[in-house]
Amino acid sequence: MTAAPLPPDVAAAVRAPARSPNRAWFGPAFARGFGLWWLVATFLFLYLPMASLVIFSFNASPLPTVWGGFSLDWYRKLAGDTEIISGLWLSLKIAFLSACASVVLGTFAGFTLVKYRRFRGRTFFGGMVNAPLVMPEVIQGLSLLLMMVAIQRAVGFPERGLFTIWLGHLMIGMSYAAVVVQSRLQDLNPSLEEAAMDLGARPFQVFRLVTLPMISQALVSAWLLTFSLSLDDVVVSAFLSGPGATTMPLVIFSRARLGLNPSVNAVATVIILTVATMVTLASLWVARNERRRAAEISEAQQDDE
Repeated sequence: MTAAPLPPDVAAAVRAPARSPNRAWFGPAFARGFGLWWLVATFLFLYLPMASLVIFSFNASPLPTVWGGFSLDWYRKLAGDTEIISGLWLSLKIAFLSACASVVLGTFAGFTLVKYRRFRGRTFFGGMVNAPLVMPEVIQGLSLLLMMVAIQRAVGFPERGLFTIWLGHLMIGMSYAAVVVQSRLQDLNPSLEEAAMDLGARPFQVFRLVTLPMISQALVSAWLLTFSLSLDDVVVSAFLSGPGATTMPLVIFSRARLGLNPSVNAVATVIILTVATMVTLASLWVARNERRRAAEISEAQQDDE
C-alpha cells in the first residue's frame, strides 16, 4: 500500500532545512572581514597620531602642522634647548626610580594579598593598595601637596622637587605593579613551592629560587608600565614640582599655551623610539624565556615517560 503524495507546499517545507535559532545573520566571510577592518581601524586610531608626530619632527616649517620640507634643524635645536633637555633628564630619572621602587613595593603587596588569605586588616590593606587606581589624580596630587607642606613646616623637609614628585609617582605606580604581580601570582601552581619546601628550602629560598623566577616576566611588565606612567604624568607632577624641578611633560604643557614648534615633535620622537626599543627588547626577552621554559617542561615530561 503506497502512501498518498504530499501537497507541493508541504513537501517544500519538509525539504527546506530548519533554521537554527542561534544561526548567525552574517556568514564567516563577513565576520573575518569586519574583524580585520576593525583591527586596522583601531591600530590607525592608536598609532596614526604618533606616526604623524614623527613625520612632522622632520619639518622645515616653524609651524608644527604645516609641512615645509624635510629638515633636521629641529633636532639640532633640540640639542641646545636646555629647558627641554633638563626636563627630559629629570623625567627619566624620576621614571626609573619610580618604576624600580613601584615593582619592589608592588611585589610585596601582591605577594601578601595572594599568599596570606587571612590576617587582620586584609580588606583595608587591599583597598588602600587599589585606591590610587580609581582616585582622581587631582585629589591625589592636592592631598600629597598639603601633606608635604605640613611636613616641611614641621621638620623643614622635604623641599618640593625630585623627591616629592617621586613619592607621588611611587604611590600611583605601586598600585599598578601590585595588580600585575598579583594576577601572575594567582596563576602559579602552588605545588612547585610546596615541593621546594618539602625538599628543605626555607620560605625566603622558595621565594628567591622558585617564585621570583616564575614571576620575572610580570615584574618586567610592571616595570615598563610604571615607567611609562611616570614618564608622561602631568597632574601629580604639577602639584609636587618646585623651582628648578620641572619635568618634560610640564615643559611641553607650558609651551602649548603659547604655541608649539617642531622641537616638541623632535623630543617626542626620541621618547617614542626609546620606549619602543625598550618594549621590543622586553618582548624578545619574555618570548625567549617562554620558549626555554616550554622546552624544559617538554624535556621533563619526556624523562618521566
